[in-house]
Amino acid sequence: MDRLADAFAAAGYEFYLVGGSVRDALRAEIGQDLDFTTSARPDEIEALVRTLTRTVWDVGRDFGTIACQLTEPDGSRRLVEITTFRADTYSEDSRKPEVVFGDHLGGDLIRRDFTVNAMALDMATGGLLDPFGGLSDLGDQLIRTPAAPELSFSDDPLRMMRAARFTSQLGFVCVPEVVDAMTSMASRLAIVSAERIRDELVKLLLTDDPRPGLDLLVQTGIAEIVLPELPALQMERDEHNRHKDVYQHSLIVLAQAIELEKQRGHEPDIVNRLAALLHDIGKPATRRFEPGGKVSFHHHDVVGAKLARKRMQTLHFSNEQIKAVAKLIELHLRFHGYGEGNWTDSAVRRYVRDAGEQLERLHILTRSDCTTRNVRKAQRLQRAYEELEWRIEALAEQEELDALRPDLDGQQIMELLGIDPSPVVGEAYRFLLEKRIEDGPLGDEGARAALLEWWKQREDIQ
Repeated sequence: MDRLADAFAAAGYEFYLVGGSVRDALRAEIGQDLDFTTSARPDEIEALVRTLTRTVWDVGRDFGTIACQLTEPDGSRRLVEITTFRADTYSEDSRKPEVVFGDHLGGDLIRRDFTVNAMALDMATGGLLDPFGGLSDLGDQLIRTPAAPELSFSDDPLRMMRAARFTSQLGFVCVPEVVDAMTSMASRLAIVSAERIRDELVKLLLTDDPRPGLDLLVQTGIAEIVLPELPALQMERDEHNRHKDVYQHSLIVLAQAIELEKQRGHEPDIVNRLAALLHDIGKPATRRFEPGGKVSFHHHDVVGAKLARKRMQTLHFSNEQIKAVAKLIELHLRFHGYGEGNWTDSAVRRYVRDAGEQLERLHILTRSDCTTRNVRKAQRLQRAYEELEWRIEALAEQEELDALRPDLDGQQIMELLGIDPSPVVGEAYRFLLEKRIEDGPLGDEGARAALLEWWKQREDIQ
């Protein structure tokens, strides 16, 4: 980075490493992406970096940010974002920040989210500028705002969600005045766009331990605004404690799903994690106290899938993500519906067919959904699901189960029955598919015989 620092110094501009880059460097966790701030304006930034690299792009000129890729002497590459001193603020009813460029570093740092992100390293002198005690808070693992938290959260309400994310990402604790401001100003998040809220929620859920951040969102009332289905899981328990704490259960399922992701060699997966967190959100709407003191949640899987779909649409998740999460929630009880006994081949085929491309995620969700303290029951469920996975693998090898199709295609059906394209072809196709699921591969001859027999019975009925 020496060439970059020298270029700005030679041009007479102040130039500082800032934000998370300084925080991470002080924690010996410096990454490949670096953030700088400068007294230069965006056009001046671009002109300077183009003398050092051809890989330059406009991240957001109106926001004062120019990005580039620089190659270090050892051949490694770094992505760099350089932003003009600025102070982003929201008007009372704005959904987007108003960008104001500043003239000095102090005005830039005081408007940053937290003290641990409000430190700067002077690239000309190597000196650390820490006007708000960020280094001390970093050592004490505290989340504190440079200015009064009410002012900071008014400037950008999303910082309240970011505070929750940092409790999970960094393992830090918010100081009481930050928690109080989050509680009193939670409604301010209503002016923030759904996309920004979604992105911050995703970052929180993709941390190694989302629980502290989620607890903070619920505690402060922020979850009531951004994900109201979550605090709704804190249902009042009856005097005899006849059902488990659904909120705590959901957080345990999420933690177990994250652990299974790692064990099974997967990268952090937002679909997995949303499905784990939201799998029981249909319970509050379906809770019933039955005769004899039992509590039921009939069809909470179907209701929960609808609620998850609606919430994710509100937060502007992709259609693919919405469809996947809703399907997983709708299917999360399917394993228990078959019981813990021996599965027939047809039951295994149906399970795989219904899960489709979400099968691996369904494995993770179903396994994670066991939170019983009864060791024997937990072990029995684990063995039963392991046996199911073994059966799926064995049948997949035997029958190419993941590409489950009838033995005859639509063209062959029409030729055999002597019919033209029509809804009847679909009926015949579905018959053969069901036959395939129930009996396994029929082969060409067997499928033709079965189809002709079905056709004859259909004509006799008509």
